[in-house]
Amino acid sequence: MSALLEMEGLVSGYGRSQVLYGIKLQIKAGQCVTLLGRNGMGKTTTIKSVMGIHPLWKGRVLFNGAQIQGLASYRVAQRGIGLVPEGRQIFPNLSVRENLIATAADRRNKEIPWTLERVYQLFPRLSERATNFGDQLSGGEQQMLAIGRALMTNPELLILDEATEGLSPLVRREIWTALAALREEGMAILVIDKNLASLLALADHHYIVEKGQIVWDGSSDALRAAPEIRQKYLGA
Repeated sequence: MSALLEMEGLVSGYGRSQVLYGIKLQIKAGQCVTLLGRNGMGKTTTIKSVMGIHPLWKGRVLFNGAQIQGLASYRVAQRGIGLVPEGRQIFPNLSVRENLIATAADRRNKEIPWTLERVYQLFPRLSERATNFGDQLSGGEQQMLAIGRALMTNPELLILDEATEGLSPLVRREIWTALAALREEGMAILVIDKNLASLLALADHHYIVEKGQIVWDGSSDALRAAPEIRQKYLGA
């Protein structure tokens, strides 16, 4: 099966400081993949480079076989990639409902598209808070809203940067349950998070990044069987 998303030799940085040193990664349709590593190793820069938020110095990003590097971020999103960014970045002065419909689209005419009703089914709390403004929500509710907003673009690939960071155990469980449901439906997912146990249960394949380079990749079974890798690069 050909890759849905391919990163080939991504090189980027900030000013004179290079952060990425040839990142190579691929995700197939319906696959859940993680990008793991300690803070400051280049995970978020990788995501921003893919999404057109941060410029690439070198390398290619292909989505459905077409190059997307150099496109504006909204063009990347229109191609079918939904981003749940670090920090959530919801609109504080819009209601939950307005946040969800602000960028809603179904450009690929899905058989069962994501609608307000489907998002509310996935996260019932958002239905209860539909008229509340974004800045009136808890951190967990904001993360649910950020995921719902990305789903309302009806993406082929959902990317989550720090999926459950700073959330309570109960809310984290809700998020992981929702992501498992999305995976069961065939949604391709790329997720960054530090909750290794949940990621091992959810994902098909894992990539570990260290100082801007992929230093290991493999299945959940392979990562479980490699305590020296987990300790060296993840401290887990």
